[in-house]
Amino acid sequence: MANIPYPILFDHVYKDYIWGGSSIAGTYGRDDTPEICAESWEVSDRPEGMSIVSNGPLAGRTLHDIVQDWGVDLLGSSVTSPVFPLLIKIIDAKKRLSLQVHPNDETALLYGGEAKTEAWAVLDTEKGSGLYAGFEKAPTPGAFRKAVEDETVEDMLNFIPVEKGVAIYIPGGRLHAIGEGCLLLEVQQNSNTTYRVYDWGRLGHDGKPRELHMEQALQVIDWEGEPGEASEPKMLLRKGKNTLWELIDSPFFRMWRRDVNDPQTVKQDGLSFAVLFAASGRLTVEIAGCSESIAAGTSCLVPAIADNYTITPEEPDSSVIEIRVPPEGTGI
Repeated sequence: MANIPYPILFDHVYKDYIWGGSSIAGTYGRDDTPEICAESWEVSDRPEGMSIVSNGPLAGRTLHDIVQDWGVDLLGSSVTSPVFPLLIKIIDAKKRLSLQVHPNDETALLYGGEAKTEAWAVLDTEKGSGLYAGFEKAPTPGAFRKAVEDETVEDMLNFIPVEKGVAIYIPGGRLHAIGEGCLLLEVQQNSNTTYRVYDWGRLGHDGKPRELHMEQALQVIDWEGEPGEASEPKMLLRKGKNTLWELIDSPFFRMWRRDVNDPQTVKQDGLSFAVLFAASGRLTVEIAGCSESIAAGTSCLVPAIADNYTITPEEPDSSVIEIRVPPEGTGI
């Protein structure tokens, strides 16, 4: 039987980490979140947080099962991974996250773990919010270890004030932390390897300090890497009342924002799936006569086999963040 594409929606997978808050529920009108909700895993092929389809003929099936059955029809010809290659989350940092680092492809091969390069699209912030990304001036490993022990490591870090709309790229190997008051869309390689090096003196749910991973972190930190920076959206195209903005262009994923005030049909080339995240307003996504209405905070998977999809705004000033894996065209 042929695989028939349609806009695929998923149940949310929530994580109640201690630094979370209530912004996911409050911002997106959700009534199923835990009291403290740190993350909503939107599209995930991970055993510790597997996405389950919530609509259409595939309802009740896991994303992993669909990837195995559909293969290139779902993922696209540019994806060689046997699993869905990305993990997409909404993150609510009521309190700042731990200072941490992930391996890149090279150090994961050398020292173990799963490579994790990620990026954040800032959805909302509180006044004074920011992110830590890299060092102001790279220290030696020994000086870094001592600063962590002396609790002066914050003085070494590159702090980036952020506002709604900007994006930040965090390659594997770059030390980082999300500051308090940030609501983010995170796109990352399909990985859950995190090496925590400093937790600001915080205690876990059990009243004890959370585990740190200093030795692993020292192996994978990119000591010569540049500090991170916030990038403003880059306008690529304006058609009538619709505008396409580039957010992130990386070897692992690309991200755009489409501001949509008129219906727009987006052509696909079969090289990659598309994940659409409704960043504001409400839109209808239609594929070959099958449509779904997605409100702000909703994620939708468009299979690569779909020749095109059409997005129609149901409210003024609606927008979607679109995510694909390269190589592929601009989608214009």
